[in-house]
Amino acid sequence: MLKTGAEYLEGLRDGRVIYVGGERVDDVTTHPAFCKAARSYAALYDARLDSRYADALTYEEGGERYAAYYLKPRNRKDLEHRSACSAAIADLTYGMMGRSPDFVAGYVTGVGMDSQAFGAYAANVAAYYKRARHEDLFLSHAVTPPPGSRDPSYTSRPTNAQPALAVVGEDERGVFISGTKMLATSAAYSDEIWIGNIQPLAPGHEKEAITCAIPCAASGLSLWSRKPYGGATVSEMDNPLSSRFDESDCIVVCERVHVPWERIFVLDDAVWSRELYFRTAAHSLSNHQSSVRYQSKTALLIGLAQRITRLTGSSAIPAVVDELGHLAALYGQIAAMVAGQIQDFETLDNGYVTYNRHYMYAAIYFATQNYDAICAKVRELSGGGVLQMPADASVFANPNTREIFERLWWMPTSSAIDRFKVMKLAWDILGTDFAGRHAQYERFYMGPAFIVRSHNNRECGWSEIQGRIDGLLASYGGDIAERPSRAAPT
Repeated sequence: MLKTGAEYLEGLRDGRVIYVGGERVDDVTTHPAFCKAARSYAALYDARLDSRYADALTYEEGGERYAAYYLKPRNRKDLEHRSACSAAIADLTYGMMGRSPDFVAGYVTGVGMDSQAFGAYAANVAAYYKRARHEDLFLSHAVTPPPGSRDPSYTSRPTNAQPALAVVGEDERGVFISGTKMLATSAAYSDEIWIGNIQPLAPGHEKEAITCAIPCAASGLSLWSRKPYGGATVSEMDNPLSSRFDESDCIVVCERVHVPWERIFVLDDAVWSRELYFRTAAHSLSNHQSSVRYQSKTALLIGLAQRITRLTGSSAIPAVVDELGHLAALYGQIAAMVAGQIQDFETLDNGYVTYNRHYMYAAIYFATQNYDAICAKVRELSGGGVLQMPADASVFANPNTREIFERLWWMPTSSAIDRFKVMKLAWDILGTDFAGRHAQYERFYMGPAFIVRSHNNRECGWSEIQGRIDGLLASYGGDIAERPSRAAPT
């Protein structure tokens, strides 16, 4: 059942507890730091009812329409549909919202495709997939422990003093969890949070091996947001991205949060708590979305670079043309890696398919290694132009300063106002706090680079590659027996 944007916003008024420093945020739909991002998410819900986007964003099954990110893919066409859904969402948010509703839905769909692998909790997994799809849930996730929680000194602490989230009690209805998890991007705007473990758990940490889903308004749950950027903006003219697309990042703090048995998918199984992401389609479905979103974001960046060179009149300079060609090549590479994940898809043992995992991880690695470089090229092509604008859009509210600005800041290629908009957009993606967060995010949303390399190493077809080496080695050397041996030198 598809929600409208208004129904989505109403669902956010559920009494969730969010802290920004010492301030408690009572309603993200009205708070100045959060309300515009909430409306951006609401627009995604309404887009599914728009004929321009409905075919990509939804699918039909059993006479009902559902969000396409809950589609269980059985063939290439289904994978293309899921990818088109993520592309539409990414384009509507200009690649700025990395944890949009289609991301964690990939987890839920991936495990729902292989629920029997969860043993005693198989029925819970299957039922949760159906509920998430039927109720059109927006899920965020927190699957990383706090820094230092693997230090041996923590293991000697009493359970209730450890920072990492763990099971601390049980009753006939379920378990109690306490502690913290990172980093729940978009949790301020989601319906529920997927709790899990994307990192290996050491012996002695079995109580941390819980995978479950909890409502954002659960008793004892609070979300501790980093500094939000939306509330600090002067206007959309000054900050066209950060004013509307700051998805927020939150630490999840649980203080004896009760989790009913039916919401638990893994318990006390340290190995499966992590391996479920890689031994099902969960990680590949969710992170294909990351590749698609990065492609959309790259298009924004290189399009902005070209627009700036046209505005400044430098677009015909050979060196500038060469730089734009370099950016175009990088965009072509990520586009090809996204398409390749679909073209060379993997067939699973249970009748479903998923994206090519190695290509997916390679695309993620490409993103981590090239985002800074792409931004640096756009920054170089922008030059000092981003610093040559008035302080903010209040210049237009004063008739005197507006007249002077429009008279002296115009260029043969653009009006002064258009120049202002382009340069403020460039600064918002290159120089603001919001820009700095994105630079950090693109490098670390899957963890440090060595983690991404380890995923590539695991998924690489080493056996086939070594088979080529074996074939080459076997193809020569037979003539040694035909040659007379030479005596060893004395």
